[in-house]
Amino acid sequence: MSMINMTKHINKVCVGAAIVEFALLLPILALLAFPVADSARGIQASIILVNISREGANVASRGASLNSAASQNLMNALASTTPPLDMPNRGMIYISKVMGHLQGGSIRNVILEQYRWLGNTTYFPASKVSTCSSWASDGSCSSIPSNPDSATTAAAMPGSLADGQVIYAVEVFYNFNMLFSGLNVGKIGPNLYAETIF
Repeated sequence: MSMINMTKHINKVCVGAAIVEFALLLPILALLAFPVADSARGIQASIILVNISREGANVASRGASLNSAASQNLMNALASTTPPLDMPNRGMIYISKVMGHLQGGSIRNVILEQYRWLGNTTYFPASKVSTCSSWASDGSCSSIPSNPDSATTAAAMPGSLADGQVIYAVEVFYNFNMLFSGLNVGKIGPNLYAETIF
């Protein structure tokens, strides 16, 4: 066998061996790459939720008054900024108005108003700030009493407010469709949550 033919033969063998090695390693590389990409999608979704909860709380706290129509407009505007997320089918937004109320010598953080986004008809996780027992058709909580002495105490608040101090809590939920649902890495899924208080 001449030197040129031998070199060609060795090259063919090396190329064949490289193809076989690549074919053997490709499934392993894919198994490593897909969960990383899925986690990156989850992180992106989480960042989007944090951003819209911050913007929602910022806008709600600057508004003169928040009623059912204004809250729905705000939540619709927030949800429209969330692509690639599918908020109409997998997301929920709550806006809660909380006030510090002096009662019996101590201050309670009471719920004055609470609104639920009407843009989703299939995903209804309960608010972590306050659970409403009866929702009106306009998205407002109809079970909140007008007298703050009888109002529900807000849960998951960082501390007591001053008497008469009002804040807004915006909560955003998203049911993230993880491809690798068995991998629960930190807060990345499948039920994502963000809350901002202003």
